[in-house]
Amino acid sequence: MVDNEKSDVLHATQLVIEQALERLGYGKDMIELLKEPLRMLTVRIPVRMDDGSTMVFTGFRSQHNDAVGPTKGGVRFHPAVTEREVKALSIWMSLKCGIADLPYGGGKGGVICDPRNMSFGELERLSRGYVRAVSQIVGPTKDIPAPDVMTNSQIMAWMMDEYSRIREFDSPGFITGKPIVLGGSKGRETATARGVVIMIQEALRLRNFPIKDARIVIQGFGNAGSYLAKFMHEAGCRVIAISDVHGALYNKDGLDIPYLLDRRDSFGNVTNLFSSSMTNKELLELECEVLVPAAIENQITEHNAHAIKASIIVEAANGPTTLEATRMLTDRGILLIPDVLASAGGVIVSYFEWVQNNGGYYWTEQEVDDKLQLMMIRGFQNVYEIHRTRKVDMRLAAYMAGVRKVAEAVRFRGWV
Repeated sequence: MVDNEKSDVLHATQLVIEQALERLGYGKDMIELLKEPLRMLTVRIPVRMDDGSTMVFTGFRSQHNDAVGPTKGGVRFHPAVTEREVKALSIWMSLKCGIADLPYGGGKGGVICDPRNMSFGELERLSRGYVRAVSQIVGPTKDIPAPDVMTNSQIMAWMMDEYSRIREFDSPGFITGKPIVLGGSKGRETATARGVVIMIQEALRLRNFPIKDARIVIQGFGNAGSYLAKFMHEAGCRVIAISDVHGALYNKDGLDIPYLLDRRDSFGNVTNLFSSSMTNKELLELECEVLVPAAIENQITEHNAHAIKASIIVEAANGPTTLEATRMLTDRGILLIPDVLASAGGVIVSYFEWVQNNGGYYWTEQEVDDKLQLMMIRGFQNVYEIHRTRKVDMRLAAYMAGVRKVAEAVRFRGWV
């Protein structure tokens, strides 16, 4: 066990998986199967660098469970990637797919690297090397990768091209999050943020609070956070604070979001351009209607949960709130929309992309947005109903909704 198991994302995930399966009436055999991925591949990727030297990178691909169908999940390039994190993320993907009722299990991948310190050519060689290393266990009917932290549509294009070369046929359905010209779906880039917007709208409706009067605080200004700020600003909300790794910006009357979007760099940094910024800790404790953690894990803990002044928390990031903090917030009457529900928009539109690739027929952006709204609202209503009738917090309710489909598929297959 890791030194601080309370903040270890895999251990925390396994605890809630166990609680969810017990509440649903499953036995120890099902818990034992679903608390760990079926497969975990660790690979070593040699890459020729621009200076002629060779660096060897470590990569991972976790496939949680494929009883429902092929596994699905992103690939992140980040210096802090760990095996335990990738395992936990693959389990979360199973839950997201279950909540959205998609024909997928969860998968996840990662490479320990820092793309900010790599050239375009080095990134391409690493991307292709990763695909070669995992090619035996991935594919459009096995495991379908997608973008994640510090990866994008260009990296997906290189990966698709490498897989097509290995298999000797064009295979756009192997990967999602591709450029439109290579079979990508309209609406994919903004899907996670649009899903979060739908969850904010549903939560405010439950609390009978007009969306145009809502004060929104967003921690994180990367892909999801920046698009979310744009959409909420356009909806008439006051986005009173945003943050990045350097700090946070605050204005009680609402920030000039279009100006900030225009000034941010490719990694979502903008606060370093201003002298009067606050800390991320101060941002989390601002008085507001909706707080959206859209950065990294373990931001709301038992140490600061008592100081949170938001009425609603919508988790756009993975694992931003610890289990103890979840209990404390729920006891205080704060409505928490957990990550596996709130950030499911990305995998839903990835599913749409895969369907379009397999059918060879492509939808308009309006069709994608309409289908996304329908599936997100249905998922929210299902989770909220479990929360209401079973008297459990929203996180446990989401885990129960998400794990049920996997467990039922396992049971019907006769695995346990």
